[in-house]
Amino acid sequence: MITIYTALLYLLQPFIWLRLWLRGRKAPAYRKRWAERYGFCRGKVEPNGILLHSVSVGETLAAIPLVRALRHRYPDLPIVVTTMTPTGSERASSAFGNDVHHVYLPYDLPGALNRFLNTVKPRLVIIMETELWPNLITQLHARRIPLVIANARLSERSARGYQKVGKLMQRLLQRITLLAAQNQEDAERFVSLGLKRSHLAVTGSLKFDISVTPELAARAVTLRRQWAPHRPVWIATSTHDGEESIILQAHRKLLERFPTLLLILVPRHPERFETARALVEKQGFSWIMRSSGEVPAATVQVVIGDSMGELMMLYGIADLAFVGGSLVERGGHNPLEPAAHAIPVLMGPHTFNFKDICARLQQADGLITVTDADALTHEISTLLTDEDYRLYYGRHAVEVLHQNQGALQQLLRLLEPYLPQRNH
Repeated sequence: MITIYTALLYLLQPFIWLRLWLRGRKAPAYRKRWAERYGFCRGKVEPNGILLHSVSVGETLAAIPLVRALRHRYPDLPIVVTTMTPTGSERASSAFGNDVHHVYLPYDLPGALNRFLNTVKPRLVIIMETELWPNLITQLHARRIPLVIANARLSERSARGYQKVGKLMQRLLQRITLLAAQNQEDAERFVSLGLKRSHLAVTGSLKFDISVTPELAARAVTLRRQWAPHRPVWIATSTHDGEESIILQAHRKLLERFPTLLLILVPRHPERFETARALVEKQGFSWIMRSSGEVPAATVQVVIGDSMGELMMLYGIADLAFVGGSLVERGGHNPLEPAAHAIPVLMGPHTFNFKDICARLQQADGLITVTDADALTHEISTLLTDEDYRLYYGRHAVEVLHQNQGALQQLLRLLEPYLPQRNH
């Protein structure tokens, strides 16, 4: 089975190059650093440490507290963070700076992985969420390098897909040293696919272990004073194709009632910044790009958030937040980032990527679900006119965040056997 998979992956390489080249038309970063994708990273990493893989932005954000805690506990141990996408790469670089080494994880080809592992020589590999690459798992097992899947999740839909290759999945899962699942439901799905219970722990979600640092809060307060000292502000983040038009429709209606209202619009992918800008302009809104560094004049109705690594700060400027990927069937993005700022969180009905987190927020009155532009307009109007209602939803959202923290400390304890003794 792995032989067929590997042969197909080799055959697909020309199409992968073509795809990277085409994506590079909108996002030039896709045309760079191809050698890293084939394991050439000599001189870019420091060997004999921890290798942590987070495929893209969401996983990288969840990994930030873990990487910082590992740096603090094991200051002499080098950390290499790998991603697969330029946005994930950008996020890793802006979050960690020179504290860690960053390269792309190579494609799951035996030669590329062999080259990569010979250079990095990790003593422990941590993979965020559920990136199960057959050749990577096989090589780590052969080299006796412990592999931990952290913050693991497995939706019903993904589990059904994996069942179709049941024997392969069983073999791969039995080669994992430890799997730390986000909840019991996900844990049971991994067991049903062949994971041994003795290799399983339920730690909760690392995504809850975020916090607003005093520095970040201070930067947000300063920016709010500059941008909108006397204006209401709402933010719509991680939006996908089809969502911006709904958001702008709602914003137009809201402006009739709140003429000074400012919208911060942050598309999910950098290659869509220009698309969003064109749409805002076409619809006749007055706009600026965040990257321009300008302070929005009183007449500016939309700020397009096209800067990288600033999302947590931008949430701190807003009175409420809509989190995208949820009005279209993308499964939604992380509602806990705005919750950390104690502001109300709104999302569409499609939240399967954050099913457990959204259910907890919903039960505690920390999340408002909207289905279309009219519902969005109605809920935002209510939140902006009723301060008690707004504070109620914001307070409940941040309480859910605080009540569910602790996954990080559990995970750090579970990692101790695979890392050098600490001097407490």
